[in-house]
Amino acid sequence: MALLITDQCINCDVCEPECPNEAIYMGTEIYEIEPGKCTECVGHFNTPQCVEVCPVECILVNPEWQESKDDLMAKYRQLTGKFDAAIAAAAASAAAEPDQSNAKAASPV
Repeated sequence: MALLITDQCINCDVCEPECPNEAIYMGTEIYEIEPGKCTECVGHFNTPQCVEVCPVECILVNPEWQESKDDLMAKYRQLTGKFDAAIAAAAASAAAEPDQSNAKAASPV
């Protein structure tokens, strides 16, 4: 899920610098959040930092942009280019293993 800033925003400027993905920007009248960049701080922090600092509590879950925690983590990885060491190690291990798909065809019967 991405977050959404409601029209109760007072343009106090505290949320924008807190966003690690630079998803928050000044819109026509109030700050807005680019859903394609918002990970709810998954991968960076345990809680959305903009929600933590908003003095009027006007940042909510965007009902039109539903994503699971796995989706948010995948978005984080895409945006940052960072991958967990375990995932990278598993991928490297899988790439290093010889292809066994033709082993039966090549062995004598």
